[in-house]
Amino acid sequence: MADRGGGLKPDIYIDADACPVRDEVFRVAERLGLTVHVVSNGSRGIRLPEVDWIRRVIVEAGADVADDWIAEHVSAQDVCVTSDIPLASRCLEKGARAISSNGRLWTTDNIGSALAGRAVAEHLRSTGATTRGPAPMQGSDKSRFLSALETECQAAIRAKASPPVALWRPIEW
Repeated sequence: MADRGGGLKPDIYIDADACPVRDEVFRVAERLGLTVHVVSNGSRGIRLPEVDWIRRVIVEAGADVADDWIAEHVSAQDVCVTSDIPLASRCLEKGARAISSNGRLWTTDNIGSALAGRAVAEHLRSTGATTRGPAPMQGSDKSRFLSALETECQAAIRAKASPPVALWRPIEW
């Protein structure tokens, strides 16, 4: 959690096996002085810049192994980049921020309906129905992602730097 300058800043976790915006994450993290954890199962060779603030994490092959590692290590005020809805939900439960590669913010307000929609799609596929996958990435998606990531990282930095506010309450007699 210590940033490169010695203070406390949030970390960024990338669910990297199918992440099309790694380079964009690296640009934001470099500018803000954040550490990035690039988590993959190692089945594909992912080329990363060789800098000390990018940490390669290779987990065993298997369903959800990378997700489990991220969910175990992410903490409140960290940022997770993932399009995996269950992983986003697990990160939100720990107080972390979650953002998809197209710039959609996962929040406690929208994660429930996203999980429900995912369950319906899985059920339809199990009955033999054909469902559509995610839309292809557009240039506007990357732009929206960069803006959303910058906003979330800045908010996480502010939250990390500020102690929780103690609300004053009158003493009850």
